[in-house]
Amino acid sequence: MRLTKFEHSCVLVEDGDARILIDPGGFSHGFEALTGLTAVLATHQHPDHLDVDRLGPLLAANPEARLYTDGGSAAVLAESGIAATGVQPGERLDVGTTVDVFGGQHAVIHPDIPVIPNVAYLVGGRFLHPGDSFTIPDVDVEILGLPTAAPWLKLSEAVDYLRALTPNVAIPIHEALLAVPGFFYNLYEKLAPEETELRVVAAGSTFES
Repeated sequence: MRLTKFEHSCVLVEDGDARILIDPGGFSHGFEALTGLTAVLATHQHPDHLDVDRLGPLLAANPEARLYTDGGSAAVLAESGIAATGVQPGERLDVGTTVDVFGGQHAVIHPDIPVIPNVAYLVGGRFLHPGDSFTIPDVDVEILGLPTAAPWLKLSEAVDYLRALTPNVAIPIHEALLAVPGFFYNLYEKLAPEETELRVVAAGSTFES
């Protein structure tokens, strides 16, 4: 499995013949030139995870790619003339490799802000992208996309999430809001379970496992 990060929460996962792009959002760059995608996945409708304006050209350049999103995002995209297949927790997709769907709801930002749908994707039975949630699937997670900082996230919650899943490798995602993300990375590295390696993947760089 090969993971390439495109800033913030956007990750390209290559597993066998599958090339899956997750969360092509407004804080991410470089994914626009990708071709040969087999699927595009969006965890939820927030623009830092789903850039509607750049999604159309991306899909046009990847005509074989199927677009899967949570139900809320599918409705938003339909208004822009983009067809997406809405998925629910418990589903399994076959896009050249397996993608299991978990989650259901976005983490609470504030009680006055409505909670929207958010799904998490476990790709190839190995890499979990939780979107904006602390979803804990009922399976072991080998590689975790670890949310680093967000309006809905407190560092202690992310550490507890990391310890609950105890992945072999944790790759920080959702860091674009930070001026100095290394401060958070150092804390996560110190507080991670002994079994977990924190691996920082710079924009445009890859991790292979």
